[in-house]
Amino acid sequence: MKNSKIVIAGGSGFIGQAIAKFFGKENHIVILSRQSINGHRNVLNRRLIKASQDYNITYWRWDGEHVEKHWACEIDGADLVINLAGKSVNCRYTAQNKKEIFDSRINSTNVIGEAVRMAVNPPKLWINASSATIYRHADDKPQDEYNGEYQDDFSVQVCKRWEKAFFDQRTPFTRKVALRMAITLGTGGVMIPYFNLLKFGLGGYQGNGKQMYSWVHVDDVCRTIDWMFNNPDAEGVFNCSSPQPVTNKIFMSTLRKITQHTFGLPAFSPILKIGAALIGTEKELILKSRWVLPKKLLESGFQFKYADLDAAIKALIQETPRKKYHLF
Repeated sequence: MKNSKIVIAGGSGFIGQAIAKFFGKENHIVILSRQSINGHRNVLNRRLIKASQDYNITYWRWDGEHVEKHWACEIDGADLVINLAGKSVNCRYTAQNKKEIFDSRINSTNVIGEAVRMAVNPPKLWINASSATIYRHADDKPQDEYNGEYQDDFSVQVCKRWEKAFFDQRTPFTRKVALRMAITLGTGGVMIPYFNLLKFGLGGYQGNGKQMYSWVHVDDVCRTIDWMFNNPDAEGVFNCSSPQPVTNKIFMSTLRKITQHTFGLPAFSPILKIGAALIGTEKELILKSRWVLPKKLLESGFQFKYADLDAAIKALIQETPRKKYHLF
């Protein structure tokens, strides 16, 4: 993708910033963020920001609930809109947090849909984030877009309602893709707590370690987006995950091996329940068996750069300062 305009809602987070970096040298990136104007080093209201001389990024403040002229006009004429907006599910599932998780996803999707319908020149493609956690806890067989099974736990409900809000939007001139992303590995995001566990000798498996761990390297998320843009037949739901998922035990042992940590205490289920409460998250996020395959993506001809976990983690470690994952 070159010389295109890409609008990223919720783009100040880990995945959004990776996408901006991936595409920003040859395209104009517009990031919509709920963060305060001074909450990000590059966030200035109504000004063109050059993250470096090679990057062209504009940041706009939005609330994710109302259509406002200053950002809606950016969608008019955009080539691609990517919606990543939503409160993190990495929290305690209180009634208030549940409401905010639902509202932040559904409201942002609705207002983007409204802005797309208002556009004189609507975007060619709208990609809405979803999650591979939409599928049931699976330790018996993998789940894909054709045979995937669903349950009604909270995280599944979030994904189902999010996708319904997305596909309910009437956008006859804009192609739509819901990208069900697996756990995304990069130099930020989920790798930060993993590195902290390694530092203090707690990098063993979680629970019984047999739960499946579906993952994807952040570069392959970006490459998938590029693939979707350049393949006009791509539409509907796609899993975005490595075709080689592993168990939690294998993931943690691979991480220890590559970061040269010979020892890691396991965290059994009772300990995880206590620990999750202490750090303000839910045990389900760690113990759910996510066994997901990107069948439609592979059928379309897409080739992963990082299909193998070993190669993916080695690439991440090369980009990560040593002090991040070593105690000394």
